[in-house]
Amino acid sequence: MASITGSAISFSAPALRRSQAKKETVDKVCEIVKKQLALADGTAVTGESKFTELGADSLDTVEIVMGLEEAFEISVDEGSAQEIATVQDAADLIEQLVEAKA
Repeated sequence: MASITGSAISFSAPALRRSQAKKETVDKVCEIVKKQLALADGTAVTGESKFTELGADSLDTVEIVMGLEEAFEISVDEGSAQEIATVQDAADLIEQLVEAKA
């Protein structure tokens, strides 16, 4: 949502991203993704990494989600799982689910 005040335009941050996961969560998700996709040690995986760009197909994505569920002791519903496209998406969802479980 944009608002105009004088000559300045501002955008609300929540429209850009729901939340921002902690670095530790993103790092752990990166490691799980590397393991599930059997990526080479030197392969760079960051929060912005898209699963498809890392070579993941739909079955790989299901296995990644299962690995995340086990590692973080959470349950991801199918609808939420289908919305995960990047490592950051996964980390953000994990933190939301962990908070809701607490």
